[in-house]
Amino acid sequence: MNSLGFLRAGACALLLTVSSVGVAHAQSISQALAAAYDHAPDLQSALLSAKAQAEGIVQAKAGMLPTIGASISGSQSANLIGGNWTSGSSLTTGLSYNQTIYDNNRTAARVEAARAAAEVAEYQIRNTEQNVLLQVVQAYMSVLSGRDLVSLRQENINFFQAQLQSAQDRLDVGEGTRIDVAQAQARLAQGQAAYQAAVSTLQTSEATFQRLVGQRPQGLSTSHGYANLIPRSIDAAISEAEIGHPAILLSKASIRAAQAGSDAAKAAFGPTATVSGSVGTSWTGPSGGAQDGIRGSLGFQISIPIYSGGAIGSGVRQANLNQIKSEVDAMAAYDQIREAVISAWTGIQSANAQISAAQAAVTASNTVLDGVIQERDLGTATTLDVLNAQADLTSAREALINASNGKTVATFSLLSAMGRLTARDLGLPVQVKSAVPYTQAVEDVWQELRTVVE
Repeated sequence: MNSLGFLRAGACALLLTVSSVGVAHAQSISQALAAAYDHAPDLQSALLSAKAQAEGIVQAKAGMLPTIGASISGSQSANLIGGNWTSGSSLTTGLSYNQTIYDNNRTAARVEAARAAAEVAEYQIRNTEQNVLLQVVQAYMSVLSGRDLVSLRQENINFFQAQLQSAQDRLDVGEGTRIDVAQAQARLAQGQAAYQAAVSTLQTSEATFQRLVGQRPQGLSTSHGYANLIPRSIDAAISEAEIGHPAILLSKASIRAAQAGSDAAKAAFGPTATVSGSVGTSWTGPSGGAQDGIRGSLGFQISIPIYSGGAIGSGVRQANLNQIKSEVDAMAAYDQIREAVISAWTGIQSANAQISAAQAAVTASNTVLDGVIQERDLGTATTLDVLNAQADLTSAREALINASNGKTVATFSLLSAMGRLTARDLGLPVQVKSAVPYTQAVEDVWQELRTVVE
């Protein structure tokens, strides 16, 4: 009993020492999430994709805007005719202008499709953001629970070492048996193997954490203030998810893009009208000629497709199929989000029940272990009974660690399923990544011309 009490006191002192070291460099869940938000390559990639998608708006708008170009060309010639050298020069300059003035609203449909696609890319940023932040929480809790398991299994080794020494001491004085010693040795070996497995798992979790956050984990804590974002009923959670989850908003924008694509495909059957013009000068030397001077032209063209080998009709059918597919995908997204909300909600309820059961099991197992040790000391219980009681206590404590970890992960999973696991909703001290300012800037289609003039 004295040896056991000493080991427990030593373990408590070790835990207090580790905690005091961690306080100096505390890393809360919020801090880890903020660091990961600024670090995550996946999120940066999604932002760049959204910016690239925004350029499609400019390219679509160009369909009804003029194209203006300038040209200059010259030549120098020399000829030997009849023993005499002759030479000549020419210089031509020009400006050209082309513009589609009517295309059966095809450009307008393409612009709408491009804007919807840019909106899809923006919601993809939010979706990626949620996935990244949830991965961070999972890695955070994996490291935290991994460290608890390593500490617990180290205590387990210390306990088995003490029991092995006790069994050996009783054998030496003739009060024990070799079976007791062998059983204690076997449990010690199992405990050491379990400890090494926990250390390996922890190292993997720490590597995952560093990959996601960009920092090594230290001073972790389960405390957070985000539980107040959880609604009071599962119906409210589902309703909130169906309104604001980025995957839902993404699917709606995809439907808009597909509808606009269908309109653009249908518009290909209509007429197209274009105007074009040019103005230029020409000069030839050395003496010039009647062809020198200023020339200009202005023309128009109206074209109506009659037969295109089936390409236009195929394009319309393809666009219609894509529109139907986008609507089916939207329905699937609603079902998936609803399922995710229910799963996370029930996960929280299950974790609460598991925590209560594990706490009761830990309390009972502690009482049983103390009683079995006393019975063993009185000769009414065996070393195997003590070892089994310790195994039961360890299992109960591991269950409590896993249940506590599971509740935190389920809480953030529910926020993710509701579409609330974002930097803005969590109040993270970061600059929210968005392609909207970039999109607004590039929609200034005359910027290119002003740049050339300046």
